[in-house]
Amino acid sequence: MHILVIEDDVRVSELIKRGLEEEGFSISTAYDGEMASRIAVQNDFDLIIADIILPKMNGIELCKIIRNSKPEIPIIMLTALGTTDDKVEGFDAGADDYLVKPFDFRELLARIKALLKRNQAPPKYPGDLLKYSDLEMDLKTKIVRRGGKEIDLTPKEFKFLEFLMRNPDRVLSRAEISEKVWETSFDTGTNFIDVYVNYLRKKIDNDFEAKLIHTKPGMGFIFKEG
Repeated sequence: MHILVIEDDVRVSELIKRGLEEEGFSISTAYDGEMASRIAVQNDFDLIIADIILPKMNGIELCKIIRNSKPEIPIIMLTALGTTDDKVEGFDAGADDYLVKPFDFRELLARIKALLKRNQAPPKYPGDLLKYSDLEMDLKTKIVRRGGKEIDLTPKEFKFLEFLMRNPDRVLSRAEISEKVWETSFDTGTNFIDVYVNYLRKKIDNDFEAKLIHTKPGMGFIFKEG
C-alpha cells in the first residue's frame, strides 16, 4: 500500500513516515500544497494524509483538487483546529476522516486501516439508483433529485443522505450515524451531525410539503415520509 504524507513540519512528517513504514506501508512525502498537488495527481496512491495548514496552498484547497482528479482515494486530514466548523469545512472539501493534533499514532493507524478496508470492499448494495418517495439518488452520476428538481450536495452530504435512504423508517442514533457515515466515533460534545442534518433539511425538505428527515428527541433521527 502506497501512502502520500503531506506535512510541512519535517519532524512530524518523519515520525508518521517511520511509523507507517514499520507497519509495511510504502510512503512518499510532500511539504507544501503545490508540491503535493502535483505528486498526488501524477501518481497513484492508496491513501493520502494531509495537514490543513500548509505553505503555498492550504489543505482544504488541496483536498478539493485531489478529489476532483481522483474521487475514490481516501483522504485523512490532520490539523490543530478542532471546532465543528473546521471539521465541516474539511469534510465538505472531500476529506474522509479528520484527526486533531496531537494524536496517538495508533489512532491514525486504525483510521488508515478502516479506510483502506472500506475502499477495497465490494459494494454492499447492487444497482445505481436509490428511490424514496419523490427523492432519487443516482449513485453513478452522483445526481440527486426531488420532485424532478436537481439538488446540489457536497460529498459528505451525499454520503449522509445515501445512508439515510438505505435505512428508512427506523431511528438512527448520532453514534450510529457517526460510525457508519464518518466511520469513527466523535466526542459527544461535537454537534457536527446536527449541522449536517440542518444542511440536508434546507436542501431536500424546506421547499417541499412532505418532510423526510425527522428528529426523535433523545434518540436521534428517522428518515420517513410524513
